[in-house]
Amino acid sequence: MNATFYVASTVAVLATLLVITRTQAVHALLYLVVSLLAVALVFYTLGAPFAAALEAIIYAGAIVVLFVFVVMVLNVGGDAARRERAWLAPGAWVGPGVLCAVLLAELLYTLYAGTPGTTGLHPVASRQVGAALFGPYVLAVELASMLLLAALVGAHHLGRREHLER
Repeated sequence: MNATFYVASTVAVLATLLVITRTQAVHALLYLVVSLLAVALVFYTLGAPFAAALEAIIYAGAIVVLFVFVVMVLNVGGDAARRERAWLAPGAWVGPGVLCAVLLAELLYTLYAGTPGTTGLHPVASRQVGAALFGPYVLAVELASMLLLAALVGAHHLGRREHLER
């Protein structure tokens, strides 16, 4: 199980570095999906299947779909179709495809080799996560929600039509 952890964490670090260094937004998003899935596998190997499922569903699913929607909306102009064809070139899929294949092989090995899903730690149930979040860590949860609300208000203020026309 330690090998699974180290390979998944290496894939996560490599994919994150590729997210930072890509100049095309769509290519960076492909590597972001790989990075988030690798982090989900790291969570799973550390005994947190609930956090792994949340990482895969919320971040790798919903948030990346939101990023793709923003890229599509901001992609206006005459040469947009030419750029989109360049984004979907087969060479753009080789790196994320190889990293995803490594993660898939690792996940299948972990699931079907008969090894336990943790590295010696006990799994944390979703009830325990909820009790911790709304028990001793309720202040941190409220502060994070206020931070997200401030970011939402700031994004709305920056994106107003009057602000863009000045």
